[in-house]
Amino acid sequence: METKDSAEQEIVQETVETAAAEQTAQAAEAAEAEQAEKTEPTAEEKLQKQFDELNDRYMRMAAEYDNFRKRVAKERDMIRSEATGKALTAILPIYDNLERALAQETADSEYKKGVEMTARQFESALESLGVEIITAEPGSAFDPTVHNAVMHIEDETLDENCIAECFQKGFRHGDKIIRTAMVKVAN
Repeated sequence: METKDSAEQEIVQETVETAAAEQTAQAAEAAEAEQAEKTEPTAEEKLQKQFDELNDRYMRMAAEYDNFRKRVAKERDMIRSEATGKALTAILPIYDNLERALAQETADSEYKKGVEMTARQFESALESLGVEIITAEPGSAFDPTVHNAVMHIEDETLDENCIAECFQKGFRHGDKIIRTAMVKVAN
């Protein structure tokens, strides 16, 4: 009987060992399958990765286009401002001559009236273009950013750094000074 029991124990032992070996083999296969899944992305993961890459490219392209649009608008405004400044610089001597003609005495009142109308029309055209006339009234404070001092006098009736006389009006277009006012400064 002992042989029978020991044979049965050997059979049980072999069965346990076989089952353990099979479990180990199955665990190894499962680990290999899991490893294979980790190395090979699923179709959904591939599509998500492709979507993320395309979305990133789209966002970068949109940002580049927005920067391009802003840069072109800034350049366009700068070119417009420069062109307006050059055109105004070319026609400002006409305004100066109209002002000189108004300052002269004439016996013909109709002639003087015509010159006044032309000068006022010129001023309204400048105003419609956004051009501001920089006036320098005698007695007002001297500002070196908008006035050009060409003479200096001593006058006790005027304050220090005060405009005594304006020889030529200045012009400003937006923030840009087209021409500074030419003035005589006292004290």
